[in-house]
Amino acid sequence: MSVPFDLVVIGGGSGGLTVAAGAAQLGAKVALIDKHRLGGDCLWYGCVPSKALIHRSRVAHEVRRSRPEGTDPDFSGALAHVHKAIQTIEPHDSPERFRRLGVEVLFGKGKFIDPRTFRLDGRDLRARAFCIATGSRPRIPPIPGLVQTGFITNEEVFALKTCPRRLAVLGGGPIGLELGQALHRLGAEVTILQRGATLLPREDPRAAQLVHTALEAEGIAVKTSTAVDRVTSENGEKILHTRKGRFVVDEILVAVGRQPNVEGLGLEQAGVVYSDKGIQVNPYLATTNPKIFACGDVTGGYLFTHVAGYEGTIVIRNALLGLFKGKADYRVIPWTTFTGPELARVGLTEPEAKERYGKDLMVLEQPFARVDRAVAEEAETGFIKVLSLRNGTIVGVHIVGAQAGELLHEWVLAMKQDLKVAAVAGSMHVYPTLALGNQQASGLLAKQKFLAGPLPGILEGLFAQLRGLS
Repeated sequence: MSVPFDLVVIGGGSGGLTVAAGAAQLGAKVALIDKHRLGGDCLWYGCVPSKALIHRSRVAHEVRRSRPEGTDPDFSGALAHVHKAIQTIEPHDSPERFRRLGVEVLFGKGKFIDPRTFRLDGRDLRARAFCIATGSRPRIPPIPGLVQTGFITNEEVFALKTCPRRLAVLGGGPIGLELGQALHRLGAEVTILQRGATLLPREDPRAAQLVHTALEAEGIAVKTSTAVDRVTSENGEKILHTRKGRFVVDEILVAVGRQPNVEGLGLEQAGVVYSDKGIQVNPYLATTNPKIFACGDVTGGYLFTHVAGYEGTIVIRNALLGLFKGKADYRVIPWTTFTGPELARVGLTEPEAKERYGKDLMVLEQPFARVDRAVAEEAETGFIKVLSLRNGTIVGVHIVGAQAGELLHEWVLAMKQDLKVAAVAGSMHVYPTLALGNQQASGLLAKQKFLAGPLPGILEGLFAQLRGLS
């Protein structure tokens, strides 16, 4: 039986679009399938709209800071900006663009009927290789009464007509904190309910605590170690019942995690092993069926758009270019939580690094309060923390403060290219910039090693003798 396609891509989000575009530009015959529209969660419900909303909420916050008499936040204007941003970026992910690249773009629901065939609305698609990139969706916790009472997720928040007067956010991770703070800055009274003991539990503990403190300073109520037992409604209000009391709100935003979209794909018929945590892949991103690859959120790995795009490039190599296969490299994975202040990280946390390296670890920390540009912009909250070995090897970086996500990339490059702390310390940085804080932090390694060695005492004695001779 003939194989009409070189590659069939299932899922039109970041990972799938990367695979389809790259494969087509290499000359492969590609089909790209999505249930509804291209762009995925990132374009419609995630990265693009959330950052547009955060931008407008930050502007409103800064206006109120500079004009204490106050101005009413413009929620409708903020939502208009969100949709304008989506409309501006959407053509890059449009079916027309991919068809111009030579990709056959198909919409509908389908599933594998055997290890080499994907059936879409009665049409059987066969290919030399397949890529599953169906992404993930919000995980809905099994709280009694939640579904009956009603709630929103990141998939509905950008369709709101008005800002909720009182909002409960379930979850203290990046999505909950980003959207909760943005909506608070746009007029909502926000309560964050976190089941765990801390917000942002994957982050550096001190950095996460600084974000926690900043949220409370803005007037957001943060309740940690608070599990919701049930939800009820009364007189149009939604009531969350916890062991710490009742919380009465007008809307509930659920942001307790993600779950991979693996249902209904016929993975059993395809010979692809999966679980509720995602599709099982090897270091080459091949599934248990060597002709089927997977990338992005559906694998249950790092749930970031930039990781999905990176994995897409690995799939292209391994699915189409058999002589040039390569493994996915997760040694240097950066990410940022876009709260105010931002929190960005790459590599190990301080507790992880201490456990692994012990006394060989050097902690280099530069407060934003000692970075002149931060002082000039009233952005003194935060710090740059570099985790280095005594030989200068960088094992982790954590930045909490203004523009943390932008400042991180200098360290990402250094770690990826195996550069030492001295490479950053020895590079000229523009004054006055926030990036100068990176150089200042890196310079602390030499200073700490110098002060801990014998040379300061030797020099002190030498200078004493020279003063005696003068």
